[in-house]
Amino acid sequence: MSPLTWAYLGFSQISGPIWRFAHGRRLQKGKEDPARLAEKYGRYSRERPAGEVIWLHALSVGESLALVPLIEHALEQRPGAHVVLTSSTLTSVRALEGAGLPARCIHVFQPVDTAPAVRRFLDHWRPDVAGFAELDFWPRLMIDTARRGIPMVLINSRMQAGNFVRRSKIRGMTRDVLRLFDHLLVQDGASAERFAALGAAQGRIEVAGALKAVARPLPCDAAERARLAGEIGARFVWLASSTFETEQAAVVAAQGAVLAAVPEALMIWAPRHLRDADAGEALAVAAGLRVARRSRGEAITPEVQVYLADTIGEMGLWYRLAPVSFMGHSLHEDLEGKNPYEAAALGSAILHGPHVAYFAESYAGLAEEGAARVVSDGEALAQAVVALGESGVRDGMVAGAARVVEANRDVLYRSWAALEARL
Repeated sequence: MSPLTWAYLGFSQISGPIWRFAHGRRLQKGKEDPARLAEKYGRYSRERPAGEVIWLHALSVGESLALVPLIEHALEQRPGAHVVLTSSTLTSVRALEGAGLPARCIHVFQPVDTAPAVRRFLDHWRPDVAGFAELDFWPRLMIDTARRGIPMVLINSRMQAGNFVRRSKIRGMTRDVLRLFDHLLVQDGASAERFAALGAAQGRIEVAGALKAVARPLPCDAAERARLAGEIGARFVWLASSTFETEQAAVVAAQGAVLAAVPEALMIWAPRHLRDADAGEALAVAAGLRVARRSRGEAITPEVQVYLADTIGEMGLWYRLAPVSFMGHSLHEDLEGKNPYEAAALGSAILHGPHVAYFAESYAGLAEEGAARVVSDGEALAQAVVALGESGVRDGMVAGAARVVEANRDVLYRSWAALEARL
């Protein structure tokens, strides 16, 4: 192992007080669940179930939800097995509660990366195989898992150029972690090359595609959907989803231009970060647009032109209400795109900016089937939204997206095969 890895492992023996201090601050801010904080230190109220335990780990909301179809499939294939799903954030807990995990899936928080917490976690659950999603690497957790002879599979992972540069700076530790995996399932060829360059055994790398393409459609409250649909009526609706702060002016300008062509149009606006909602509202009001906010419980009256959806965990509701979705975090060079499959799975036609490096192959696949269109700025966005106001124009895009999702279904079976082979 590299000197940096040895140093990190030594630090993990004594870093408990730092974690406890950090969690104390997060508790004060409402970012931790006090009733479940003990899980992060390897203490659990539930005993390990008998039989096989398949451990899957994901960082937060998107990564966790992407694993749900894999969990369901695994439990169908192994009737006596249980899945222990770990994640790190409180928002992932809320999202998973909304998704409804299978009865034999147990969610607990990932242990902090200290030697005592990791030891208690592994002693308690004694997993038969471990699957880690994407790039959430914790050296103590992974090294100790491998030392116990627990097979490890990397699932649904991609290595973008920026990640490659950052991990190259700690190449020795990255290599030490990557060489622990028995099998690495990556999303694209570029990722495969970067993983190999960082030290992963090339013969263990498999390009499998994106698991998020076959993720279960995001849930929503059916009664709330019906209520909001009643408020909206026959108005044309489009969604600005996951927008970044630097895209706000373009989105506001786009809605102004859309209204010039379609006076009754409503934009549902779900910014990526809730902290951007106040600034977004101020921009919209300054542009003369009438705004209602979800967080204030305001109704979508006929006069409302922008509905600011500044809440967490309701994207399934917005995609269902909007037949056209602009996938934000994509208009400017410093942005990298957002997952398009959530909109695709719910029949919303997809628009996006030119900067989607994080999901480049996903958008390319959708574009090949005519299922996504690229826009360069607010003016182009408005023109595209107006053009998609006709349902006949949208139908072809929605059908193309459905074909892409079905074609990607094989990644689910390949991911399970990699795990099952090691049980």
